[in-house]
Amino acid sequence: MKTLARYLIAEVLRTSFFVLAALLGLFLFFDLIGELGSLGKGGYTFLKLLGYVLLLTPGHAYELMPIAVLIGGLFALSMLNQHSELTVMRVGGLSVQRMLGILGIAGLGFAALTLLAGEYLAPRAERAATQLRLAAKGQLVTQDFRSGFWMKDDGSFVNVREVLPDQTLRDINVYQFDAKRRLSLQGQAQRGVWQPKEGAWLLSDITATHFEAGQVRVEKLDTFLWRSVLTPDTLAVLLIAPEQMSVVTLLDYIDHLKRNQQQTRRYEIALWTKLVYPLACLAMLVIALPFAQTQRRAGGIGIKLFVGIMLGLGFYFINKLVGHMGLLYDWPPLLAASLPSTLFLSLAIYLLWRQERR
Repeated sequence: MKTLARYLIAEVLRTSFFVLAALLGLFLFFDLIGELGSLGKGGYTFLKLLGYVLLLTPGHAYELMPIAVLIGGLFALSMLNQHSELTVMRVGGLSVQRMLGILGIAGLGFAALTLLAGEYLAPRAERAATQLRLAAKGQLVTQDFRSGFWMKDDGSFVNVREVLPDQTLRDINVYQFDAKRRLSLQGQAQRGVWQPKEGAWLLSDITATHFEAGQVRVEKLDTFLWRSVLTPDTLAVLLIAPEQMSVVTLLDYIDHLKRNQQQTRRYEIALWTKLVYPLACLAMLVIALPFAQTQRRAGGIGIKLFVGIMLGLGFYFINKLVGHMGLLYDWPPLLAASLPSTLFLSLAIYLLWRQERR
């Protein structure tokens, strides 16, 4: 029985990783095509473009793993059923419960790999990809969740502590240096709102400290129109989406938002999704079993693969949709994060129950 379990797990692993590699290659191609428009800007050479695209691969692997497990598991089990191997296993005493247990071991292995990719590989790779792309284009930007992010703007250094979801800036500090690299101005603004018509930020509650010939002069301003290379587009590229953050970072950032009495719903949903999403691999293998065990006249391998692809796409879009609906309708974060996997697991259990009743 142990040999049979190893054989079944090996088949599922082989086909699932093959499907994952194919999907990653497809996404790599799409990313490459999408970046060609930026080729040649600054020092953004083809090699750096390729490096940027490759660094996105761990993030894609994290998102695509359940889909690859579903298609790969369905293909492997369908081939075993096509060659009557599943029938022989059932006749030899392998019950559905035992088969689910074997698939559960494989599913937990995929879940562990998904968790590893989402927690350690993807966040670091996404940050490295962003920094590589911006540095290649001559935009020296770094990010740190404790001190905000820093940006070099000609002879000035800009520090923004917080960026709200509507891209409003809070707690902005500007340090301006003269030609001899001496601090000439230190400005602080409480708030900055982007003005599309002017192409600049409208700063409010400003304190400007001037350092001139050994003297210090403090100036107070209600508003000031600040033109900078920092734009909402730059922020959209710079800031990592909550779904791409690690669990530790999300916990720290949620605590930071709570201490500052800000909304945490989006980040809490992202946190629970990080914890629940890897278990979708287990649900995908469970749902693959009843489809693979359908009779041969119900459709060949091609039909079953088509069904697997449609189910995988359905899971992907439902997962995205439920996340947005949970944020929009203020659902409990755990419900929004676990609902897609729960729905698919319930469907799998129902289909298995129907098959066993026949």
